[in-house]
Amino acid sequence: MTPGDSSSVTAGQALHRSVLLDQAVALLMVRSDGRYVDGTFGRGGHSRLILRHLEGEGRLLGIDKDPEAVRFGETLAAEDGRFVVYHGSFADMADATAAQGWDAGSVSGVLLDLGVSSPQLDDPERGFSFMSNGPLDMRMDPTRGLSAAQWLNTAREQEIADVIWRYGEERFSRRIARSVVRQRDEEPLVTTRQFAELVRQAVPKKEKHKHPATRTFQAVRIFINRELDDLEAGLAQAVDLLEPGGRLVVISFHSLEDRIVKRFMRDLSRGPQLPRGLPVTAREVAPPFRLVGKALKASEPEIEENVRARSAVMRVLERRADTEGESIS
Repeated sequence: MTPGDSSSVTAGQALHRSVLLDQAVALLMVRSDGRYVDGTFGRGGHSRLILRHLEGEGRLLGIDKDPEAVRFGETLAAEDGRFVVYHGSFADMADATAAQGWDAGSVSGVLLDLGVSSPQLDDPERGFSFMSNGPLDMRMDPTRGLSAAQWLNTAREQEIADVIWRYGEERFSRRIARSVVRQRDEEPLVTTRQFAELVRQAVPKKEKHKHPATRTFQAVRIFINRELDDLEAGLAQAVDLLEPGGRLVVISFHSLEDRIVKRFMRDLSRGPQLPRGLPVTAREVAPPFRLVGKALKASEPEIEENVRARSAVMRVLERRADTEGESIS
């Protein structure tokens, strides 16, 4: 496959469809010869389309925590010399771009496609899904940090309850945490099916059309991978990298992510909130960033083709072309 041939990439039996692919790349690419960062490379759907539109001195850096995704990135890098892949989190974006010799204020666009990818969800060995049985892992990078099983079998009951409530907004978090502690006293939690069944039994009221373990699995995954901490760090680094006219495009898939992105972009586009009566000109208080359009969601045809697109929300922020690249960090 040549760069940009398709939005779908086949890996064994796993098929990954990049959500809002054409819209994201169209809004991201303000110039064809710019430098771009795909902070969540995955299987390269967005990256391949970006490469199709690059010209001249245009370059693309892909970043991903997942070693399997990095292997796909290395294959793409061998196909196209304008692309390089970096193994790490997009929270390491400043280091990743510095390694390429890219300074702050020199990047034309940054794309973040948040959450877990289809290949990760569909592979039972990764432990992300309660739909099939596998080791209770959930790490996007299985070579680093505690697995979900290791954490659940050692954390305090209160900590488990707090994580499930904070990141899953699960109202039965305390009951679930108590069940975890009781279970591990008898036998350690080691598989996704074991954990999903424990949650199912602990939740007294079931939501229609939703598995009882949905919120809990989401919460543990977010915590294990430091997803919201990484998001806040990555957003700040991304806007520092943007050149005048450069854009940050973020696709989120649940309310906790989108809340952070929405607030971050809103605050930057508002600029400093100063008391009335200060002797400053409009230009002196003009915000250095602006929102590009409204939040965009997947179309009905895309949702019919890819059900995981139904919760996607895309937001775009642009550094104004008439401002200097001041750091917000």
